[in-house]
Amino acid sequence: MTPTFRALGVRNYRLYFSGQLLSNTGTWMQRVAQDWLVLQLTGGSGVALGITTGLQFLPYLFFSLWGGTLADKVSRRRLLIMTQSAMGLLAIVLGAVTLTGDVTVGLVYAFAFSLGVVSSIDNPSRQAFVSEMVTLSDLPNAVALNSASFNLGRLVGPAVAGLLIALIGTGWVFVLNGLSFGVTISALLAMRTAELVPRVTREGAVRLSQGLHYVRHRRDLLLILALVGFVGTIGFNFQLTLALMAQKQFGLGAAAFGLLSTSLAIGSLCGSLLAARRIVVPLKLVVVSAIAFAGMEILVGMSPTYALMLVTLPLVGGLALTFSNSAQSYLQLRAEPWVRGRVMGLYTLVFMGGTPLGAPLIGWTADHFGPRYGLIGGGVGTLLTVGVCVAIYLRSARVSDEKRDAQHAIA
Repeated sequence: MTPTFRALGVRNYRLYFSGQLLSNTGTWMQRVAQDWLVLQLTGGSGVALGITTGLQFLPYLFFSLWGGTLADKVSRRRLLIMTQSAMGLLAIVLGAVTLTGDVTVGLVYAFAFSLGVVSSIDNPSRQAFVSEMVTLSDLPNAVALNSASFNLGRLVGPAVAGLLIALIGTGWVFVLNGLSFGVTISALLAMRTAELVPRVTREGAVRLSQGLHYVRHRRDLLLILALVGFVGTIGFNFQLTLALMAQKQFGLGAAAFGLLSTSLAIGSLCGSLLAARRIVVPLKLVVVSAIAFAGMEILVGMSPTYALMLVTLPLVGGLALTFSNSAQSYLQLRAEPWVRGRVMGLYTLVFMGGTPLGAPLIGWTADHFGPRYGLIGGGVGTLLTVGVCVAIYLRSARVSDEKRDAQHAIA
């Protein structure tokens, strides 16, 4: 097994990876179909699209921390079987409502919110469960391969969705996504539980407050979470902006929107495969990749033509993946095993939970100033917030060093 794919040598992880690959493809098909359906129902409203995206991610604000606590309390594998089943059922029901012609924007809002509730519970367990399937030395590789699976799905899913929407409509896309969860559930059921890495726990009740207390005393983890929160809220707005750029800026259809998403995913996939070879994840990599991503997002937003945007989006995708993958790997490797689920719950909260705040703002900006300003504004906002976070971290580190030196001098 080559270094890039070494975690696939573990049977349980290989099953998990295979199931996630198909499920991720279906999920991205649904995201494209959902966005396009909202645009059709509202006559191309960026605000409505932003509300849909916001409602899908709003539950992360309320349930991610509890999802992380559950990930440290119960069997992550069993919890994932339940959440994956629920997400598949929601997709099938939405597909049925769409096929009957009874779908409305309000119903799409309701399904988006319901899916977000389940996803906010699923996400921390799905991330923390990786540490049960592979050893610590293979954990960075497994995290990177998870990203590769996600981005390969994002590479294939939007392109397939664009074609299927044109051929058979959005309803069947939702149904196909719902069926794809069956593969993931089958993979989880087929795992050999005896081969899972034993979980490290502490005596006593598992409480959310323990995770919050732990992170509060880790300055490096606080910086990572702050960066992830701001970049996720302001910079990672592609689900919204690419649809608006395709329809409003360039006057193109669903297939063109799918190609933009696919172009972004090409860069993300390449970035994840490069990350799979990385053994050490320094804090500096997270910061530098965030800055580089923001600068590139501004440049892509200024693209004068569809063709130029199509060929430059892979650079944005690669930098976005480098940032998110290095941030997640840093947290997984640096957090103590007994609190890892709650740390990943915090990661999910700040990464996904900020979207309900950022998406409507980006949608409003696109409606009033033009779609490209959604991208440009996201990049500028990301640069500013990253600069502030790093400045606060460096100042805090300097004050801490001065206090320690003073204590040593007194001693």
